[in-house]
Amino acid sequence: MSEQRAAPGRNCLLCPRLVAFREANRQAHPDWHNAPVESFGPPDAELLIVGLAPGLRGANKTSRPFTGDAAGILLYSTLCKFSFAKGNYGERADDGLRLQNCRVTNAVRCVPPQNKPVASEVSACRKFLLGELTTLPRPKVVLALGTIAHNAVLRTLGFTQNSARFSHGAIHRLQSGPQLADSYHCSRYNTNTGRLTGAMFEDVFAGIRKLLD
Repeated sequence: MSEQRAAPGRNCLLCPRLVAFREANRQAHPDWHNAPVESFGPPDAELLIVGLAPGLRGANKTSRPFTGDAAGILLYSTLCKFSFAKGNYGERADDGLRLQNCRVTNAVRCVPPQNKPVASEVSACRKFLLGELTTLPRPKVVLALGTIAHNAVLRTLGFTQNSARFSHGAIHRLQSGPQLADSYHCSRYNTNTGRLTGAMFEDVFAGIRKLLD
């Protein structure tokens, strides 16, 4: 693995608050992953999906992004529908699901308390997101799930927040680099409140598929 593509080690010490939370979870749940979560999918994918951070009982437990919680059910079923994934999502890392021309990562690699990373933690993880965005061949489209992921992508690529405001369903044609697509995060909270519906989420991927076909 190249230095540019490097991922945080299992005992990454960049964020003291996340380290303390990780150690507490290791004590409480020694059989869980409880470590930075690596990206999932082929490294040469044209679509990179950037989420917020691992869920406590999702990726933090299973070791794979969006796996084991409600967000993953919607995400992976939609990826399968649009031929970005193949197989059956079984809510575990060894379910055999494979991504096709798609890669999934998070702006923050470690689970944060209450699923809410702070700005310094997003900044500390930026170098890992940079590796995802700049390693050749670069992604053609980056889908940001939520405002924090959207802003993390912009800053990592060297743009300001004013360069492209987050808006669900928008596709931003940046001056350089990949096109940036936006969606509300596929969290249980957003789907339960109706902020995001399955149809709305599918519309986003339909637009992305047109860009890549």
